[in-house]
Amino acid sequence: MSFQQARIDLGAQLRRLREAAQLSGKDLAARLNWQASKVSRIENARQSATEDDVVVWGQAVQAPAEVIDDLIAQAVTLLERQDSWRQRHKSGLAALQEDVRDLEARTRLFRVFEPGVVIGLLQTAEYARHIFSKVRRLYGATDDIDVAIAVRMRRQEILYDPSRRFRFLMPEAALRYRLAPDDVMRGQLDRLLAVTTLPNVEFGVIPFSAELPSALLNGFWIYNEAMVGVPTRTKDLVLRDPEDVAFYAGAFEELYQAAAFHEEAREVIVRVLVEFARQSPQ
Repeated sequence: MSFQQARIDLGAQLRRLREAAQLSGKDLAARLNWQASKVSRIENARQSATEDDVVVWGQAVQAPAEVIDDLIAQAVTLLERQDSWRQRHKSGLAALQEDVRDLEARTRLFRVFEPGVVIGLLQTAEYARHIFSKVRRLYGATDDIDVAIAVRMRRQEILYDPSRRFRFLMPEAALRYRLAPDDVMRGQLDRLLAVTTLPNVEFGVIPFSAELPSALLNGFWIYNEAMVGVPTRTKDLVLRDPEDVAFYAGAFEELYQAAAFHEEAREVIVRVLVEFARQSPQ
């Protein structure tokens, strides 16, 4: 069964439970303190239900314990599958952003390394537009770029939550890759300068002059101490084994030691900004 079909089946089961409890989607959302749209997205397979989602859903509709256990197993399987990015993108760019947003809402400590693109939580709207346009072309995703950008911008509100901690690492090369026009790149670099001043954010740049502990092969996101997301071109790996999490945590710390922070990081960003300005036809 494909990833999307499994998500459709889980959504249908949850809908039947809600209807059997004689609750509207709005009623259920109110009980769970969710946005009403989240119930619709899950039931219509535009968003994956997490383990936490199905637990509180099942409790709200007074489902039998064995039914909730089965739903949990399905939700965990969805999250742990090495699912096809091509299949996931068919459900829409915005749906993918909503999935990530829900995961981030449950995370207190973020450790993120991205070798080739500005980290999603730090992207400007215009930079994100160019990234999503490339993703849509590559994977044949549905044409909902404006909605996806809106969700990505809402995701960034989490940066201003002082109860959360963010540790971001990028190599200098990622600041220079022209994934958008020069004026968009300059705006993106200005945004990164602003991010370096947030009190709960550690933003590190690995300069070209730094000796690397290992080759910068792929990006990864560590959520709390429990899970690592490793996106590849065709698979989205979700790793929960403690040994895997520990391995990526160690890799992150090695990269952290090679990075520049605070004023040194800002100096690298400003240097790249100046070079973009010099090369601009205007």
